[in-house]
Amino acid sequence: MVTPKVKLSEAAMLEIIRRPHVTEKSTMGSEHNQVTFKVPLDASKPEIKAAVEGVFKVKVDAVNTIRVEGKSKLWRGRAGKRPDFKKAIVTLAEGHKIDVTTGI
Repeated sequence: MVTPKVKLSEAAMLEIIRRPHVTEKSTMGSEHNQVTFKVPLDASKPEIKAAVEGVFKVKVDAVNTIRVEGKSKLWRGRAGKRPDFKKAIVTLAEGHKIDVTTGI
């Protein structure tokens, strides 16, 4: 299946890639040439691919997304809920890499 080409402005690209999601599990993904980002809930896979390729100047092989529902918590005896968020696991082409510990 051919993914459609998406044209995004520089500001739209930076809005889609909110921040890297650095956890123990996402760090293990770096062994398989994968990087994990937090993205908006309404971001699509072609938009995420275009944003990563545009901002970091790399070739993306695949994008997998996960919608994480916020936890319900008690705070001072009152019920609250953390916000939902979406993670994008981006698989890079062979020979490309992104160092998430440095700025853009």
